[in-house]
Amino acid sequence: MAVTVQASLGKTKYYTQVTAGENQIITDEPVDKGGQNKGFNPLEILATSLASCTAATLRMYIERKEWDVENILVEVELENFPLTKRAVFKRDIRFEGVLDDEQMKRLHTIADACPVHKILTNDIEILTKFS
Repeated sequence: MAVTVQASLGKTKYYTQVTAGENQIITDEPVDKGGQNKGFNPLEILATSLASCTAATLRMYIERKEWDVENILVEVELENFPLTKRAVFKRDIRFEGVLDDEQMKRLHTIADACPVHKILTNDIEILTKFS
């Protein structure tokens, strides 16, 4: 399944309108990087993709199993190390509800099966053209 997004950046430094179908978000850079801090920066969007996909994947599984989980909290910290070309995602997942050790073990496997996790841990290729 292909996903297409379009980013439009005018003359206002780093204030970018991003559209996917009928939905739109704003990205920006922090003030200390020359932006106006009016939206998530691109690295925050990347971390958001992993966090939200993980939460949704876990919720789908929990609902299918009819487990008693009121809330799923996923926190992702992304550290980027440009000099070594390495990025580290630290993902902390918490549940508000009653789960035993076996359920928690299964949910760990399910979290790693989220589509964004799979993309980020597989071989990535970026093809660029200018038109």
